[in-house]
Amino acid sequence: MVLSRLRLRSLTVRVLAVNMVAVVMLAMGLLYLDRYKQNLIDAQISSLATQAGIFAAALGEAAVTSNVTVGQDTLTAFARPMVRRLAVPARLRARLFAANGDLIADSQYIGMVRGGVEVAPLPPLRDGGFLTALLDAYDWVANHIPIGQTYPRYVEIPTPRANQFPEAQKALSGETGTSVRSLSHGALVLSVAVPVQRYKQVLGVLMISTGSGEIDDALRDVRIEILTVLGAMLVVIVALSLWLAQTIARPVRRLAAAAQEVRAGGGPSVEIPDLRGRGDEIGELSAALRDMTAALWARMDAIEGFAADVAHEIKNPLTSLRSAVETASRVEDPVKQRRMMMIILDDVQRLDRLISDISDASRLDAELSRAQLGRVDLKGLLQTLIEVEQTAADARGSSAPQLVPDLPDGPLLVRGIEDRLAQVFRNLISNAVSFSPPGGRIVLSARRERDAVVIAVEDEGPGLPEGKFEAVFDRFYTERPAGEKFGTHSGLGLAISRQIVDAHRGNIRAENITRDGRVLGARFIVTLRPAANA
Repeated sequence: MVLSRLRLRSLTVRVLAVNMVAVVMLAMGLLYLDRYKQNLIDAQISSLATQAGIFAAALGEAAVTSNVTVGQDTLTAFARPMVRRLAVPARLRARLFAANGDLIADSQYIGMVRGGVEVAPLPPLRDGGFLTALLDAYDWVANHIPIGQTYPRYVEIPTPRANQFPEAQKALSGETGTSVRSLSHGALVLSVAVPVQRYKQVLGVLMISTGSGEIDDALRDVRIEILTVLGAMLVVIVALSLWLAQTIARPVRRLAAAAQEVRAGGGPSVEIPDLRGRGDEIGELSAALRDMTAALWARMDAIEGFAADVAHEIKNPLTSLRSAVETASRVEDPVKQRRMMMIILDDVQRLDRLISDISDASRLDAELSRAQLGRVDLKGLLQTLIEVEQTAADARGSSAPQLVPDLPDGPLLVRGIEDRLAQVFRNLISNAVSFSPPGGRIVLSARRERDAVVIAVEDEGPGLPEGKFEAVFDRFYTERPAGEKFGTHSGLGLAISRQIVDAHRGNIRAENITRDGRVLGARFIVTLRPAANA
């Protein structure tokens, strides 16, 4: 049941259904052909009126006798066979009414109108078989479409009079009357009544009728031709729809299957199909899925590497701590015990600092993904950091490095998270302080460059080792300045800074400051996107 629902909801079925609806609606509109049918009826009635006029003129000349006594012309008995001879060759039914409304002749009877022999046309020979049954069903449906003009029902009256037919009544007044009626099986009866006159005296009414067989045949021929064309169109549309659906559905199924394999733990060996050559939205989806899975495996590798690095970094202070504890338990000299306790205290502080940085780094991605970027006044933020660092430098004495600001006059607005951007620049300033010589200068500059805001932190330290400009951003990077107390830094500051800048869609890089081939210090450059309307 679920599989059937999925198949009914598939892209192939939907594309096919959408295209088929348009064709079916077009077919229904074309098969109806009401205007064309009405034109055929009007043409047939016009033809009947011409024929009726000719027949009435012939009857007025050849089937009339004059009564000298009363001075009035009347129709003679010769009118009866004459009506039949005129109507039968034309495959019409003719009825002649006297001026008083009585029926004089009916071409459907030989001899008297009642008591004569009724002549009915034989139905056409029909070939049996599927095609005939199909056409009959088609005729029934076409004749019973509940749209369009409706006609009064035709009823055969045993002993008709002229006043029972509106068209005959109109002819008695000297005008031509017409009428269209329907039979029970959907066919039509078309009638025209004209006055039979002599010297403008109405002697009777001639009403001729015919069925809609020729009209139905013409409509059937047109509809069959339309159906033939629509059938060919339908084959082409179905083929194109299936092709179009498969060009969409098949690659989507391949991508879904590959994604399912990845989800099931297939590992990096599962390759997402490369459909970028299509140049369409599915190609873009393929590229996005490939990039996503590549980023996923890279992230998993990074997590595994991070876990290994964390284990290694924590193991060192733990080993030192264990050794110091074991030694302190065996040493009885109070001086040596105090020295061991200082080592234990340093190791505990190192562990605390390391665990805090590891915790900060591990939750950083989740925090950055949830946080909303806002407008940050970078100039104000940097000025605050400069004031804090200058206060700390004053407390350290005259040998502490001095922070020199180089900021523009106007504000520098960027899109970001203020606390995290402050963390980046604190890390860079702290790194520059640790590498700067006593009394050195640290320049903190910021400026607008085209469509970016560029912030640089420069120191006068030994610079970066050649080939390590990217490695310094690795987690637990251990290149530290000579003389720095072991464990003062965890090696995560620059890695966290890059992580924050990347989340802001910015860039951070490192380089050496050189002059005449000599390294004069290191420079860290952060590039951020400005805020809108900044």
